[in-house]
Amino acid sequence: MAKEGNEIRKTLLSSTGLLVVFFILILVNVIVSYANIRWDATEDHIYSLSGGTKHILSGLSQPVDIQFYYNRSNRNIPDEIKLYATRVREFLSEYEHAAKGKVKVQVFDPKPDSDEEEWAQKYGLRAIQTPTGDKIYCGLVFLAADQVGKIEFLDPGKEELLEYDITRAIHRLQNSKKKVIGVISGLPVFGNPAYARMGQPGAGAEWLFITELKKTYEVKEIPLSSAAIDPVPDLLLVIHPKNLSKKLQYAIDQYVLSGRNAIVFVDPFCVSDANRQSFMGPPSSSLASLFKAWGISFDSTKVVADYDQSTPVRTRDNRVERSPVMISARNEAFNSGNVVTAGLENMLFPLAGALKKAKDSAFEFEPLVRSGENAALIAAFKAGMGLDVIKREFIPEKERLYLCGRISGKFKTAFPQGPPADEKGKDATKKGDRKNQIKEAKKACNVIVVGDADLLADRFYVQQGQFLGVTISKVFNDNLNFLANSCETLTGSNDLIALRTRGRFERPFEVVLALQRKAQERWLSKEKELTKEAEETNRKLRELGTQKDASQKLIISPEQEKEIAKFREQKARINHELKEVRKNLRADIEALGNTLKAINIFLMPLCVAIAGLLFAFIRQRRIVKK
Repeated sequence: MAKEGNEIRKTLLSSTGLLVVFFILILVNVIVSYANIRWDATEDHIYSLSGGTKHILSGLSQPVDIQFYYNRSNRNIPDEIKLYATRVREFLSEYEHAAKGKVKVQVFDPKPDSDEEEWAQKYGLRAIQTPTGDKIYCGLVFLAADQVGKIEFLDPGKEELLEYDITRAIHRLQNSKKKVIGVISGLPVFGNPAYARMGQPGAGAEWLFITELKKTYEVKEIPLSSAAIDPVPDLLLVIHPKNLSKKLQYAIDQYVLSGRNAIVFVDPFCVSDANRQSFMGPPSSSLASLFKAWGISFDSTKVVADYDQSTPVRTRDNRVERSPVMISARNEAFNSGNVVTAGLENMLFPLAGALKKAKDSAFEFEPLVRSGENAALIAAFKAGMGLDVIKREFIPEKERLYLCGRISGKFKTAFPQGPPADEKGKDATKKGDRKNQIKEAKKACNVIVVGDADLLADRFYVQQGQFLGVTISKVFNDNLNFLANSCETLTGSNDLIALRTRGRFERPFEVVLALQRKAQERWLSKEKELTKEAEETNRKLRELGTQKDASQKLIISPEQEKEIAKFREQKARINHELKEVRKNLRADIEALGNTLKAINIFLMPLCVAIAGLLFAFIRQRRIVKK
């Protein structure tokens, strides 16, 4: 009986223990569900907000409602959009969490003929149409008080800019007042009737980029004769600063040191300068003293020649040749880690100069656009002498050249001796001006410097024509987008400027890509070998043809037949080797895939089983010892 009682007590204790463990697990799950524990284990922290975004969210003055319109009930949604929409919704939850109640996210399903679809259309969201005829919405609407913002369509191809686009939209709702851009220009960007009378086509009209900026900003011209920048704009554009007075250079210096941002376009050979005189050399511009204070250098006597990114041009004798000084920047030329250049595909730089970071500079220099590997600096005056002269002068540099970049830091003044004297050498500066001079910036300043000013001229990025009396403009590259991105970034807060593009959600299989690159190199070498041997055979056939007289021109000689047969054998052999390269590539990739399958199917379960058996063995030994 005693033994039976002990057995009953053991059974009750075991059952009670199991129940206690069960309730503890339930309690832990409930507690964890309420606890907001987050851990981003991805390599690029793609599910985490940056510090700049968190700082903007912490300072929201008005609550923001984010409405996510997405046809989640539609079964015909492409998988790419479906997966991306899921990631967007998960990412938006980070905004809710970081804003601590000031950001609220709502998800709407705009089914056909529903109120949600009517709202999406009212807010101006863009729908894409599937092959089945369905309309798919995947956009965001931002509401704060009486302000409305939107992202018309969330493009999966621009996922790196997702955080920047969302944060920028939220930031704009808190700052509805138009920003002011001041423009100092040595070119007639605001239009000049005098140039039109000189026969310059279209020179009397306002340049297109000014017209486009006025749609978003308040744009004010600052005359070259100015000695001060007043009233102070939110952003300063300096374009082709040729022969600027010391007073105006000092005003630019003090403007930047006050903590504001600027975009500077200098040029070693400005073909858009209507006042240029060929006998005086190419019209160039620079801000040498300011550049030195900002920790960069720019040689205004040399232009970049880039054979990797050359552009077809028509020569004087009506032939089309590729010009290395007309640089068409593409692909790897752009800094994909900066929001200004991340989405750009093609820019045209006509006769641009190169920027360099000074050796003793303590400031950050971030390249935005760079040349190809086969690039060099040549004298600016020789760049206008024709392609033959450029070819003779071309000596490749050992490194890539930077066509534009962003400099940031707490700069020091370029005028340590005080404000400059006037043009007559007299010191007309008031004592108050000397006393109020900013010697060093108190907070980080940001300046984007571009080694070309011609890229802003209409003819280098837009084609214009007349249709039924209306001017039709067709933009053919990203020159205007570069300026728009730069202005948008630098007129925002420093938190927006600090944002970088996010890592991609889709991770490439780097081992497979490496195998493909290796096979491609072998393929190209075989292809070059075939081409070389074909050229050699054709050369021998031509030589044999020249040895025959006129009566035998149409007759194939035995020597020619022998060379042709030899070439065919070589071609068949090399084609067979190319097939072997492709076959070996597939074999390597398949072997890698089989290895991964074996690891996932057999090795991992085996490891878990071994761990379980080891745990059971240790537990059994402990029980035996007791």
